[in-house]
Amino acid sequence: RRNCRGNPNCLVGIGEHAWLGEIDENTFHNIDDPNCERRKKNAFVGLTNLGATCYVNTFLQMWFLNLELRQALYLCPSSEDVAGGGIPKDRDYEPQTICEHLQYLFALLQNSKRRYIDPSGFVKALGLDTGQQQDAQEFSKLFMSLLEDTLSKQKNPDVRNIVQKQFCGEYAYVTVCNQCGRESKLVSKFYELELNIQGHKQLTDCITEFLKEEKLEGDNRYFCETCQSKQNATRKIRLLSLPCTLNLQLMRFVFDRQTGHKKKLNTYIGFSELLDMEPFMEQRNGVYVYELSAVLIHRGVSAYSGHYIAHVKDPQTGEWYKFNDEDIEKMEGKKLQLGIEEDLAEPSKSQTRKPKCGKGTHCSRNAYMLVYRLQTREKAPAVEVPAFLQELVERDNCKFEEWCNEMAEMRKQSVARGKIKHEEVKELYKRLPAEAGSAYDFISLEWLQKWLDESTPPKPIDNTACLCSHGKLHPDKISIMKRISEYVADFFYRRYGGGPRLNVKALCKDCVVERCRILRLKNQLNEDYKTVTNLLKITVKGNDGFWVGKASLRSWRQLALEQLNEQDEDAEHSNGKVNGNAQNKDESNEEKREEEEELNFNEDIVCPHGDLCISENERRVVSKEAWRKLKQYFPKAPEFPSNKECCSQCKILEREGEENEALHKMMASEQKTSLQNLFHDKCRPCLGSWPQETDELYIVSQFFVEEWRKFVRRPTRCSPVSSVGNSALLCPHGGLMFTYASMTKEDSKLIALIWPSEWERIQKLFVVDHVIKITRTHGADTESALYASEPKLCPECREGLLCQQQRDLREYTQATIYIHKVVDNKKVMKDAAPELNVSSSEAEEEREENKPEGEQDPDFNQTNGGAKRQKTSHQSYAAYQKQGIRRSTRHRKVRGEKALLVSANQTLKELKIQIMHAFSVAPFDQNLSIDGKILSDDTATLGSLGVIPESVILLKADEPIADYAAMDDVMQ
Repeated sequence: RRNCRGNPNCLVGIGEHAWLGEIDENTFHNIDDPNCERRKKNAFVGLTNLGATCYVNTFLQMWFLNLELRQALYLCPSSEDVAGGGIPKDRDYEPQTICEHLQYLFALLQNSKRRYIDPSGFVKALGLDTGQQQDAQEFSKLFMSLLEDTLSKQKNPDVRNIVQKQFCGEYAYVTVCNQCGRESKLVSKFYELELNIQGHKQLTDCITEFLKEEKLEGDNRYFCETCQSKQNATRKIRLLSLPCTLNLQLMRFVFDRQTGHKKKLNTYIGFSELLDMEPFMEQRNGVYVYELSAVLIHRGVSAYSGHYIAHVKDPQTGEWYKFNDEDIEKMEGKKLQLGIEEDLAEPSKSQTRKPKCGKGTHCSRNAYMLVYRLQTREKAPAVEVPAFLQELVERDNCKFEEWCNEMAEMRKQSVARGKIKHEEVKELYKRLPAEAGSAYDFISLEWLQKWLDESTPPKPIDNTACLCSHGKLHPDKISIMKRISEYVADFFYRRYGGGPRLNVKALCKDCVVERCRILRLKNQLNEDYKTVTNLLKITVKGNDGFWVGKASLRSWRQLALEQLNEQDEDAEHSNGKVNGNAQNKDESNEEKREEEEELNFNEDIVCPHGDLCISENERRVVSKEAWRKLKQYFPKAPEFPSNKECCSQCKILEREGEENEALHKMMASEQKTSLQNLFHDKCRPCLGSWPQETDELYIVSQFFVEEWRKFVRRPTRCSPVSSVGNSALLCPHGGLMFTYASMTKEDSKLIALIWPSEWERIQKLFVVDHVIKITRTHGADTESALYASEPKLCPECREGLLCQQQRDLREYTQATIYIHKVVDNKKVMKDAAPELNVSSSEAEEEREENKPEGEQDPDFNQTNGGAKRQKTSHQSYAAYQKQGIRRSTRHRKVRGEKALLVSANQTLKELKIQIMHAFSVAPFDQNLSIDGKILSDDTATLGSLGVIPESVILLKADEPIADYAAMDDVMQ
């Protein structure tokens, strides 16, 4: 039952079981039966959920089953119909107005052959976001208003007045003065009654509260026209007339003042199938008995998430149906069954149990809209689809039939191909094993498995991954190959192609011989290690031995083992087509070569000139016997007899190095003595308060001063600084890039001020490429004219630099910003985080100098005499100043703060999602600000909001909502 992977003769368990014996035809294809998409007899048509449009679908199904509304919409003339001639058959129908969209949708819902239809044209025409769930009650109001406005332009009164006739009623706000009894009445239309459900258990209680008398007293007194003064009064709503279709909105979604967000009231409300509105009317001289026709349900405990479904009664048959997007379920026995919808909300300890309901009554904690129809004994009229719309429906039905036929034909072809393959596999599998003494081929197990897997059509045979460097079958690849008969191999190569063919002569003898040699050496390695260890204990006398690196001796066994295993690695990379990517092979080989250069035996005592190194501490003499054993494993290792002289060039360089060190120490001592105050950063001039003893000061880069101090402290480890390098402070035109004001503030950390006496000494000690001097001018009229610089400021380059800096800060990608959560408007650890700008203190420089030499700043090349810094360009200066920014505004995280990687072009909404994952605060609970500015526009990019790298954004979180379903929904 299971394949022996290491055995090339085992052909069991490679996928053949699926083909042996009888096979169900449906396994030959993965195409669903197209008839599953066909509308069942006497069933309604569903609507596709486009992401979060279930609330739209529930209203569409409810409006569709309002036969009067449907009939009126069918009477509404279409622009195509008015133009005459209809729509050409080679062009798809594109509704132009909301009425036309609704017409076409209703016609499809009535006569389509599909199980469900796509409402995307209608949703797109309304401009709805398919990925965001809207307020269902608000959508109902807005759409009814839009529909009424659109139909008001129609000439036919049955069409023009259908919304008012079906849904519009009247009530009056009546205010009665307690003093004089004057009654003031304000008549208003309504399309639904919005009923408060808090504190109520029955629908009739909610209606009673809606009509309840309200007392106007105190500050809320009413101004009476008769009394001409404010008087105590009573106010209530009186129902004057009711529509045919009475929409009752249950206010389940209310504003929570504590959280600042909407929440859902999951309380049970009882309602009956018959509702007598006569007790609530002002004039009780009519029949106001209504029967329940629809219940709209919201599943879920949160106002921000969940799913909408509708229970609607068919007015022609009186049967109840549950509309759930594409799926429609008929209720048994013409009864409303809310059932499972009431059990989906997450239970909680504070939740009340479902009350018992009598016959003809129901209760729900998820119903948010109840629709009642005026009771009538007349049978609901049949609504016919107009000829123009029926033609469009038939066109769509023809497309659907064509699709069904195409799918059925594809299934038929797949079954036919499967049967042929079935017979083929059964026949070939019998002849697959190679008989003893007969010719055979090796073929990849992976390819055989794909051949037996119907879901993936076999590609041409590719054996290149199994070849060694000699172009033959690698012995280590036998475990992933299978030996099959030549007859079946001939069939495979004729049918599928590929290669190269690997027959009985394909196994590589050279690789087998080499493999055996390596295995013998591996077995011998442990014995030889003991022998060499004992030989190393013997002291070698005279010049009868060989020099070996101490590091090589410590790790020679590991090196030998890795070298023996190299053959296995070569097998993996012997052919560039193993992974189908020759570049990957070259890169891996290059990495391996670098590794070999580091690990080769005895190369640790080879100097850069290829001779014996001069340091005797790194090597020792071993006996000839020990060297002979080591040479068996490292035949290419460098060989140095114990009487071999050290490298003469290295000796010369060593002497020169000692002389240079002495020279550097002398230079450092002389420079330190000459510039004592500059080295210790004492008695420095300041532009903020110009020193009285001089009228001129010189400027050098702070970078030069820091590098010079490093050299003076560690002359043997740091190279001497030869050039002042002032070109980095100038623009390409030779102008100064700083203003006097900027040098006293943000640019002060990039420059160092020099006394005239110090400048004279600097000119003697270093190469000065540019002289930069600031002079105080006496008797100037304005403060800006008090100081002059040489060279002068270059305004164009200065402005360009500032623009470039601002642009760089607005066009970053993958930069770090910090989110700091605040509690009670107080920044956590504010006082504990002092300014963290990097200073040029000796302690920090000491840390910098203690790094290995390879980690020293690569941007300052002292050995080239400052040649690198002679390039006067915007780029070099920008790089220089960027380095200055990096060194001086380093940010240290404190408690309550997290770092996030962001880009300038991402929106604030996307940042809020990141913050939600980091702090578990939902986006609608986040109040963000930066530098006192509130960030509120979710569609704005971070760059446009002024968020730059290293920014700190303050996060103040609102109180979390009572249930966590909303959080889960946002997470998804």
